[in-house]
Amino acid sequence: MRRLQDKVAIITGAGGGIGRGIAVRFAAEGAKVGVLDRRKSMCDAVVDEIRAAGGAALALECDVTNEEQVTAAVETLSAAFGTVNVLVNNAAVMPSGRIHETSPEDFDRCVAVNLRGAFLMSRAVIPGMLAARSGSIIHMASVTAILGLPGIAAYSMTKGGLTALARAMSTDYARLGIRVNAVSPGTIDSPMLHNFVAAQSNPELMRKAYDEMHPIGRVGTIDEVASVFVFLASDEASFVTGANYEVDGGLGVKGEQPQDKPADYPDSKASVLDI
Repeated sequence: MRRLQDKVAIITGAGGGIGRGIAVRFAAEGAKVGVLDRRKSMCDAVVDEIRAAGGAALALECDVTNEEQVTAAVETLSAAFGTVNVLVNNAAVMPSGRIHETSPEDFDRCVAVNLRGAFLMSRAVIPGMLAARSGSIIHMASVTAILGLPGIAAYSMTKGGLTALARAMSTDYARLGIRVNAVSPGTIDSPMLHNFVAAQSNPELMRKAYDEMHPIGRVGTIDEVASVFVFLASDEASFVTGANYEVDGGLGVKGEQPQDKPADYPDSKASVLDI
């Protein structure tokens, strides 16, 4: 079943990780996909993968913090495939460290990518959605917006902002045909996790702790997250707006941090990581 047949979707941060997984799944479900990332070579690789499988995709090199680039990317995709029906705001960076260990530059970049990027992308696609009286915008939030996990305060703040943004936007646009939701994954087996764990003083112990902190006994997969995005982008979710889907293996219910974490968890030496 191709649940996104004839839809035009744009996914930010789609050059790798969860964004790539969402782009590939959307294409497999029949969507024409704009693969947006600031790294052109990674965009091209994902587009080649989608086209090799018989899907339709377009590479969009873009910095989501730059208004002119965002506007140009949306116009390019619309000219190629038609009005954008679905937007996934996935691009993010994650500074590692407590507040006193986070530089103002890293904090500003986190806010710019995670929040300003979602604002600019939404602002660019909404006029077309209003004209069509149809659209789905999905913000990639995080379970860190709900739980007080250590060492990632700036990131957690921005993800909490995205859940609030989804609720606010849903009330603004519900009667105009645009649904807005958020998805809050737990820990996912993705490049962001691999990079974060590798930067710690005891990577093996850190990875074990991440598995065990989820009641389901493991971290999630990219495809498990992508499945929820497919649902929210599809007409099956026509009565769903203003929601925040916690795809976290029960972590939000358990609400605990790893009990066997090393004393310096997480190690503040880790730098800003791109999703």
